[in-house]
Amino acid sequence: MFFVLMSAQTGGMDAPTDDAKERNRKLDNALGELAKGSMPALDVIYELTQSGIYAFAFSMLKSAEDAEDVMQDTYVKVCLNAKAYKSEGKPMAWIVTITRNLALMKLRSGKHEGSLPDYEWNAVSDEAAENFGTEDRIVIKSAMKVLNDEEAQIVMLHAVSGLKHREIAEIYNMPLATVLSKYNRSIKKLQKALEDKLEQQ
Repeated sequence: MFFVLMSAQTGGMDAPTDDAKERNRKLDNALGELAKGSMPALDVIYELTQSGIYAFAFSMLKSAEDAEDVMQDTYVKVCLNAKAYKSEGKPMAWIVTITRNLALMKLRSGKHEGSLPDYEWNAVSDEAAENFGTEDRIVIKSAMKVLNDEEAQIVMLHAVSGLKHREIAEIYNMPLATVLSKYNRSIKKLQKALEDKLEQQ
C-alpha cells in the first residue's frame, strides 16, 4: 500500500475499490446485526476497521496510549449507537466520525501526552504491530514527521482508513477540491521525504 500511495495522484482515485466496497458491505451487515444485539458482529467490525481507526486516532493525538484509549472508546460508542446508524454505504465514515469526536474531546481536556519523541518510535512500532502492517507503519511514521496535523489526518483517512476524498470532505466540512489539493500536496511532501531518505542511505 505504501508504494501505491507514493506513486498515486488523485485523478480518478475517489471511486471506491472492490476491496472498499466489500468492506463497506460487510460493515453495513455487521452494524445491522450489532443493532439487533449480536455481539459477535462487533468482532467483525473491529477486525475490518481497527488499523484505520488506530492510525487516524494516532495522527490526531500523537500518542500510542491515547490512540489506543480512543480506539477502544470508539467501539464502545459504536456498540451503544449501532441502532442509530442508517446505512448509506458509508459505515467507515460513520465510525471515523465517532473516533474524531472522541479524539477532539481528549485534546480539549488536556489529558493527552502530546507530541511523540523520535526515540519512542521503535516502541510504538512494536506496540502497533497488531494494529497495522509494516507498510502502514511506514506511512504513519513518515506522515507524522513530515506533514502538519491536518495533512497527516487526511492521508491517514484515505491511505490507511480507506475513506474516499468526498467522505473526508464531509467529515471536515471542506470543499472536495480543498481535500484533493491538500492530499496531493501531502503526497508530494512524502515522496520528497522518501527520496531524501533513500539518497542518504
